Amino acid sequence: MPDTGTGKGPMTSDIKGAVHTDLRHDSAHKHVAGSAVYIDDLPEPKNLLHIYVAMSTVPRARLEGMDLSAVRAAKGVACVLTAADIPGHNDVSPFAGDDPLFATDLVEYVGQPIFAVAADSREQAIAAAGLADVRYAELPAYLDIDAALAAESKIESSQIMAQGDSEQGLSASKHRVSGSFRIGGQDHFYLEGQIAFATPLEDGDVHVYSSTQHPSEVQHLVAHVLGRPTNAVTVEVRRMGGGFGGKETHPAMFAAMAALAAVKTGRPAKLRLDRDDDMVMTGKRHDFRYDYDVGCDDTGRITGLNVTLASRCGRSTDLSPAINDRAMFHVDNCYYLGDVRIDSHRLKTHTVSNTAFRGFGGPQGMLGIEVVLSTIAHKLGLDPVAVREANLYGGPGRNTTPFGMTVEDNVAPQLIAGLKESADYDARVASVRAFNAANPYLKKGLALTPVKFGISFTTTHLNQAGALVHVYADGSVHLNHGGTEMGQGLFVKVAQVVAEEFQIDIDHIKITATTTAKVPNTSATAASSGSDLNGMAALDAARRIKARLSEFLAEKYDCPQDRITFRAGHVYVENREFSFADVAKQAYLGRVSLSSTGFYKTPKIHYDRASHKGRPFLYFCYGAAMSEVTIDTLTGEYKVDRVDILHDCGRSLNPAIDMGQIEGGFIQGMGWLTTEELVFDEKGRLRTHAPSTYKIPACSDRPAEMNIALYDKGRNVEATIHRSKAVGEPPFMLANSVFLALADAVAAAGDHKVWPNLNAPATPEEVLKAVMAVRGGN
Repeated sequence: MPDTGTGKGPMTSDIKGAVHTDLRHDSAHKHVAGSAVYIDDLPEPKNLLHIYVAMSTVPRARLEGMDLSAVRAAKGVACVLTAADIPGHNDVSPFAGDDPLFATDLVEYVGQPIFAVAADSREQAIAAAGLADVRYAELPAYLDIDAALAAESKIESSQIMAQGDSEQGLSASKHRVSGSFRIGGQDHFYLEGQIAFATPLEDGDVHVYSSTQHPSEVQHLVAHVLGRPTNAVTVEVRRMGGGFGGKETHPAMFAAMAALAAVKTGRPAKLRLDRDDDMVMTGKRHDFRYDYDVGCDDTGRITGLNVTLASRCGRSTDLSPAINDRAMFHVDNCYYLGDVRIDSHRLKTHTVSNTAFRGFGGPQGMLGIEVVLSTIAHKLGLDPVAVREANLYGGPGRNTTPFGMTVEDNVAPQLIAGLKESADYDARVASVRAFNAANPYLKKGLALTPVKFGISFTTTHLNQAGALVHVYADGSVHLNHGGTEMGQGLFVKVAQVVAEEFQIDIDHIKITATTTAKVPNTSATAASSGSDLNGMAALDAARRIKARLSEFLAEKYDCPQDRITFRAGHVYVENREFSFADVAKQAYLGRVSLSSTGFYKTPKIHYDRASHKGRPFLYFCYGAAMSEVTIDTLTGEYKVDRVDILHDCGRSLNPAIDMGQIEGGFIQGMGWLTTEELVFDEKGRLRTHAPSTYKIPACSDRPAEMNIALYDKGRNVEATIHRSKAVGEPPFMLANSVFLALADAVAAAGDHKVWPNLNAPATPEEVLKAVMAVRGGN
């Protein structure tokens, strides 16, 4: 019997769409048929304007002049937008005030918007933009981590997180290892690019369709640019074709341009980026340099650790402080670090502002400690999984994170043990060794790595959500909440929660577009918290309506409320039986309100950023993955042969959806660590800005054998929605096992005499270079 996790006890599940059951994505059939409606599919009015954004062609320069007279005179042009045309504030930053919509005196990355053209067709807008005469006075630019470090160019002061005394721990350590490696960035490569469609309304108001994970922020920033109150702007999104964090802060830029054109001309306006411009203009996952100095005992248990993280943030602050904080939070992963110091440098470079991406800094911090532990295992000649097990969080005295949070829900030991057994770890290790002994040119590698990922926004006030539920007189239900659907299955999960509470089939619930006109002041659908927050808010709204129905029925039929039961599409009032629809009709006739808002705020969390101490997370998600790879030592090419995953989703709301998220997250993480390479040239230009040069995993890159299982004993110790756990981001980091398996295979190419200094992404070129190095070449 499902436990709601909120003290209300069990319910039956004899309804279609009950929680803890498999149910397809609500739009799955539309995705397959091509009938799901995205913003670019909406009917276009005859007077629609199309917007093209003109971008800086240099990484850093003073804007000495910009003659746009020929642009304005070009055929089909309705208006040209510059900073001078903004009636409000020239800023679309999430909080720091350092992201101008259009550059004014200074440009600071190739791709920075300098003006926009709205014309009768997109082709006309592009042609007109090419007539501009823009004059630059170029300035020195810092394009990468090393250059920014040397210049001490930062978006904020460096941060320190510490526990115990790392220097004392290091000096007393029996063994000591140091090293450095680089972790690349990643483009979001959502299938649907950035797009906004604005329609002017009366009184200077505007309605904006925006492909955004954060409608309320888009609403606020569009109003900010227009110089209007927030209630003058409505933002709506039914679904996105992928987001992955890339549609958290950046959509505001394009929505503001579309809204500005619509209000200025009185005509609807659409801005749709093509793939090349999208990749050039929008931020990526932060690339990092990871330096470490670690000490350990004979078992490989860490006795002291210094870590230095340095990340390329780009030209502005964006969300980099929180992203780099989360990287620090996840330096420990599943391991107790008693004496540790983590230094974090957040570097300003003259490249596009990097931004949120699935994992939000956690993957970069987590990959580092896995590399450290594999390095220790190689140095001591120990089994790498045994070294990991020796370092896992434990009971009192070994259960406090570097940021002062007590780990109370640790199931990493059980997951590792379960995966070792189900994936036959010991036999596979022996098999890999035998293969490598018999094959001089092909080498196999094997790695098992766990994941511990914190769930909650680390900015405390964002941990809130609202919902709106209507029950109509015929018993059908209208559901709305502040979460956004980007393919992850949030909408169907929240609908399952409402169906479970009312005990009606999910077919009776209408899932509706997210709009700021219904639920205000929402947080981004991010931090893996969409179901946790919006599910609880919708549950609150449904329970309020249900309580009114119970009170009404108790009074009407002179019955104690505890004798009223909602079950399997019916309501039982002592010995009377009514359909849910009948009860709704009775309540309407009895003048009972059948509409309610709902609200939820995450309990227990608190965090002091000045000291980097507190409880920023309500709970942790856990998983473990084992990957086996084969590399060609002559070319560096490789295949991921097999992957085994055991993941804890708590009491999964929808196992089918969660399995999809685990597989998709793993493959995307694998792409980050293998094929997805961002290349900027010496002039700050992104050279990998299309699928021809930027390689996301193809179908053929999926492991030939991929075994995924949900932890059958999973149950959240916290009172989350039906005791489930988040699933959006944690599986991404299961792909660390692929990177470590590649390193293991490279080490085998050198007879395990040297542990390779492998950088991510481990492209075939990087693998070949590492093979040559372990064999004593260049």
